[in-house]
Amino acid sequence: MTTTITLVQGDITRESTDAIVNAANSSLLGGGGVDGAIHRRGGPEILAECRRLRAGHLGGGLPTGKAVATTAGNLDARWVIHTVGPVHSPAEDRSGLLASCYRESLRVADELGARTVAFPAISTGVYRWPMDDAARIAVETVRGTETSVAEVRFVLFDDRAYRAFAAQAH
Repeated sequence: MTTTITLVQGDITRESTDAIVNAANSSLLGGGGVDGAIHRRGGPEILAECRRLRAGHLGGGLPTGKAVATTAGNLDARWVIHTVGPVHSPAEDRSGLLASCYRESLRVADELGARTVAFPAISTGVYRWPMDDAARIAVETVRGTETSVAEVRFVLFDDRAYRAFAAQAH
């Protein structure tokens, strides 16, 4: 099956998809940026499930490049898939970890039976990943990952991000 890639400029918390991917921090307890917005709009059910995950098998937090799912709470989605992106480092190639965020999120989506998944531009905010490189890694990884997800929607916050992803997706 071929996965359709679409681009949207806007607010990921307003997307109507089976799953929304959260660019989380390893604690899973909320933060700034996309993570904070998803927790605020999704409501306390998301945080409660994140706390249960931490109390269970994720006691040390979610490792970079991995993904887990929770309810979507008040969001117009069934699930939130939380993934921890890497902090960009000019001294170390961490691109494999960034690619893993997309692959692992799609793996979790497949396990859930999700057909539509909305992704943000993972690691491009406070983790400082250069937008053009992040877009290349994201699009190449989604295109190269075998998945039953029918549509991957990149929901991009501003013009700069949209242009970077559009250059890679077309």
